[in-house]
Amino acid sequence: MKSPLLSLPGAVPAEGPDEGVAAHYGDPFREQRALAAGTGFVDLSHRGVVTVTGEDRLGWLHLLLTQHVSELPAGQATEALILSPHGHIEHALYLVDDGTTTWIHVEPGTQGGLLAYLESMKFFYRVETADATDRYAVVHLPAGSIAEVPGGTVVRETAHGRDLFLPREELEAFAAGASHGPPAGTLALEALRIEAHRPRFGLETDHRTIPHELGWLDSAVHLNKGCYRGQETVARVHNLGRPPRRLVFLHLDGSEVSLPGHGAPVRLAKDGPEGRQVGFVGSSARHFELGPIALAVVKRNVPVDEVLLADTVAAGQEVVVEP
Repeated sequence: MKSPLLSLPGAVPAEGPDEGVAAHYGDPFREQRALAAGTGFVDLSHRGVVTVTGEDRLGWLHLLLTQHVSELPAGQATEALILSPHGHIEHALYLVDDGTTTWIHVEPGTQGGLLAYLESMKFFYRVETADATDRYAVVHLPAGSIAEVPGGTVVRETAHGRDLFLPREELEAFAAGASHGPPAGTLALEALRIEAHRPRFGLETDHRTIPHELGWLDSAVHLNKGCYRGQETVARVHNLGRPPRRLVFLHLDGSEVSLPGHGAPVRLAKDGPEGRQVGFVGSSARHFELGPIALAVVKRNVPVDEVLLADTVAAGQEVVVEP
């Protein structure tokens, strides 16, 4: 879905998973600084939006998700996952309930698969699910922003900022407002996400990722709730304390011209570029203060003080998930 905000001055279209919105508006570092200072906004209107209504919605979602949501207070944001029977991550959900409807945004293009699964699990529950992507656009305001939010807008507020579920017909008018500051692209938001060690589904995950490997036990999994699909794997690995892989933050060699791309192999630097692969790069970015940085997933037994090679770029690692 192509955003109308790509017509704004300086807008450069994003590629990959963020295709359809702007990567930047002419100066990614300036945009990063603005977001870090609590000004500006990010067009995330390419993300999927799903709604769940009906009086059984929270109790029903509680049975399906890794998070405790049966008594979720109206207006309180949370994160949740849907797992396979073997505990592998299939969907990452960012949600809030407004008292009558649960609003969820997900990675672009994944809403169809999510809805198909939810529909297959309705049974006798009094719930209705809908793809609202064509009617609502997600807009992100950074933490500390004092921007005015249009009345009646559903807001998902976390320590990282506010996600607005804005009617699509209001997107251009919102962008033209003065209270929020200039637009920032996804490159700026991604750099700050990587800095904050926050994984993203589809980038730091593959077909066998389990929540423990990415630190999602802290934000998206409730360890003291009833059964859900994949819960046995979550409990077993948590009790043993030995996930097979772990998320790391990489400080990349700043003398290199290019950044390692998504999926690039990670090896031990002492083994050279032909050595055994011990992981893969999830996301990389150029940060306005830290320089080139990345998130990667490596095998649990990689020593935490080992210098790594991300593709051909030397990298020092910072522990995100303890081995």
